[in-house]
Order: sequence, then structure tokens, then C-alpha cells
Amino acid sequence: MRVDPYGNQARGGRRGFGGFRWWILLLFGLYAAWSWFGSAKTDPYTGETAHYGTSADEEVQLGEQAFVQVLNDANSQRALLPSSAPQSQAVSQIAQRLIDKVPQVTQALAKQNNQEAPTDYRSFKWSVAVINSQEANAFCLPGGKMAVYTGLFPVTQNDDALAVVMGHEIAHALLRHGSQRMAQQKLVQLGQVAAGAAVGGMDPQQQQMIMGALGAGAQYGLVLPYGRNHETQADKVGLMLAAAACYDPRQAVPLWQRMSQLGGGQRPAEFASTHPDPANRIATLQQLMPKALEFYQANCANKPLAAR
Repeated sequence: MRVDPYGNQARGGRRGFGGFRWWILLLFGLYAAWSWFGSAKTDPYTGETAHYGTSADEEVQLGEQAFVQVLNDANSQRALLPSSAPQSQAVSQIAQRLIDKVPQVTQALAKQNNQEAPTDYRSFKWSVAVINSQEANAFCLPGGKMAVYTGLFPVTQNDDALAVVMGHEIAHALLRHGSQRMAQQKLVQLGQVAAGAAVGGMDPQQQQMIMGALGAGAQYGLVLPYGRNHETQADKVGLMLAAAACYDPRQAVPLWQRMSQLGGGQRPAEFASTHPDPANRIATLQQLMPKALEFYQANCANKPLAAR
């Protein structure tokens, strides 16, 4: 700030612009807070606070559009297995058993959390495709559209473990994690725009340093932890779903032990990943196992588990 010989502060144009810039920042902050906290609801499946960026019906539409693209890509590569293929039939049978238990597990988990059971899944248009690929992967899009890659079969090794994986993916859709990620991305984008307005008067090097620091803070402080929490939630709900469908939930532990060896066992540290560390994931699954076995015993009395 310049000061004249008479002690009066000079009122240059930059100061006025700077004040206007901070008003923009304040307005962005208020809008971000309203958007974030205004979308907050209690997730009936977990009892945790969740934020949603789109309606359940919009999610279903987005999932259908994405699935069409997945099938088109698979068809163009001649990788889509016909529904009559033995692998497709086996996967479809597992999927149907899991889907049949969605209402019951939804009701039970919501009751545990003193919440009204959601009914979003009733609008899901369930289907599953098997894609020939070396990739060990599966997914369930919003709205219940699923795909399983054949590269997953050597890792799962049995129907129980495959049901754990598919239950986990179905859980992502039930928990509306797609909508939650959209809300999170919107918050990050608003923060980036606000920060850009705040540093607009700085020199380029300062701008780059500050925006880089803020970007790293958002990535490691919000985006990655958010992703890890979603994975843990899906592990819990998916394990209960597999158990209720009479698949052995104990197969989850050796499954993730095998998963941890993919790629030679090399992976980033947990704080730099969207997924929990395998050892921590297995420990969480072991903690959840008594509850999963309760779901199994309540639904599968005529199919006792073998002693281990």
C-alpha cells in the first residue's frame, strides 16, 4: 500500500479489485457450504452422513448410458460372452441369488441404524454381462448394470469368493456411491474456482505454488480418504449380502489375500490410494465376520458351513 506525505492512504484500483475478489471467494464459500451440507442425509445402510450430487432416478439413467457403451466396446472387440456360455450362466446365477436378498439385507441394515429402509433399488434394472478380458475386475453401475471380467475367475477360484466380489460391487450401487462422488467432485471444483479467484492478483509462480498445494490437499485430504471409506462400506454391505445369499463369507479373507498379490504385491501406500491397504481390509473383514455369519445362519439353516 502506498502512503502519501500527508498520511492519507492512496486508494488505487488494485485495492478495490482485491476487495471484490474476496467477496467472490466468500460467495463461493457460502454456496459450496450450502450445496454440501444441503445434500447431507443419513445413509440407512451405514448410519453415516452421506452427500448426494444427483437423484436416484438420474443415477439409473447415467448407469444405463454407461452400460450401453461398455457393451458396445466389448462387442466391437468380440469380447462379450453370450448368455448361453457356461461362465455367463454361472455368473448370472450368483447375481440373481444376491439380487434376491437385496430387500432383506436393506431392511436389516436400516433397522440396525434406526433408519427407514430405502427403496431406490426397486427402480434398478438388473443385468449382468461377462466380458473376456485378462483384467481381474468387476463392477456394478448405478441402476444395477453389472459386468464381470473373466480375468477375475483365476483369482476368486470359487463361487463363494466370486459372490463376495459381486456383492461388494452391488453394494456400491445400493449405497449410491456414484452420486456421492459427484457431490464430492462438485465441492472440489467449487474450491478450485474460488481459490483461482483468490490468487488472481498474485504473480504466476505464487499462483502455481498455492494452487498445487490446494490441489494436493484436496486429493489427499478429501478425495482419497473418501474413496477408501466407500470401499470399506461396500465391503461391509457386500459381505452381508453374500452371506444372506448362502455364500460362505469366510472366503472373503483368502480372496483378498490373493488379490493383494496381483501385480507382484506392489501398490502405493494407503494414504495415496483410493483403496484400503490389503492388510487393513482383511482385518476389517475379520471384524465383520461374526455379523456376516449371523446373516448366513439366519438364511441358510439347511446349509451349514463346513468347520474350518
